Amino acid sequence: MMKPSEFRQIVREGGHTGPTAGICPGYAQANLVILPRELAYDFLLFAQRNPKSCPILEVSDTGSRYLKEIAPGADIAKDIPRYRIYEHGVMTGEYTDVSAFWRDDLVSFLIGCSFSFEGELMEADVSVRHIEEGRNVPMYITNIPCQPAGVFQGNMVVSMRPLPYDQIVKSVLVTGSMPKVHGAPVHIGEPAAIGIRDIHTPDFGDSVTIRPGEVPVFWPCGVTPQAVLMASKPAFAITHAPGHMLVTDVKNVNLKY
Repeated sequence: MMKPSEFRQIVREGGHTGPTAGICPGYAQANLVILPRELAYDFLLFAQRNPKSCPILEVSDTGSRYLKEIAPGADIAKDIPRYRIYEHGVMTGEYTDVSAFWRDDLVSFLIGCSFSFEGELMEADVSVRHIEEGRNVPMYITNIPCQPAGVFQGNMVVSMRPLPYDQIVKSVLVTGSMPKVHGAPVHIGEPAAIGIRDIHTPDFGDSVTIRPGEVPVFWPCGVTPQAVLMASKPAFAITHAPGHMLVTDVKNVNLKY
């Protein structure tokens, strides 16, 4: 059990570059979107119109790499295990440090992450398969449209956790109490109903085992902005790599109603 600040220091020094599911149990994790200031208002409006996919935890000052609220002193250019650069909607590279790309006009958006409610699920004896199997959570681009705002438009991304029938109601109640980290599922059951053709081939993350008698359960996902970037094609953006989150100093219990 290390403190989030200790883990972020390890990340900053290059000691952890993998996914963060299960890291620092009890503490919230956050997705990242970094955009030029000229697009920041449009994205803030997009997040406000799509709170299930994009629950905002903090917005940085323009040009500042350092957070003040959810992880005071965190360097947003170094303290996430892996980043992606998008140019005109195309992912042009993955990096463990994006300080070389930093500009004085950049604004960082930190968005709630479903990894934050997984500790609560496990406390309630609800299985979390990707943690059990040591994999990244499977994520899928759906046919569920987001509400557009300014230049931003696209479809929702969901994360999936397979559950036996007798754990589904409990999972809905547990996660529904945490709207700042996506809240309750948006879909339970047939993947094709939300545009997923092959449940075993996620668009992001890793495939996990779905056992006989289990049902796929889908939650809104903070990777939605990356699907939106691919659809909207802004000239430049930085994000986290899916599953590689910022571990914050905020306890999950403080993100409940």
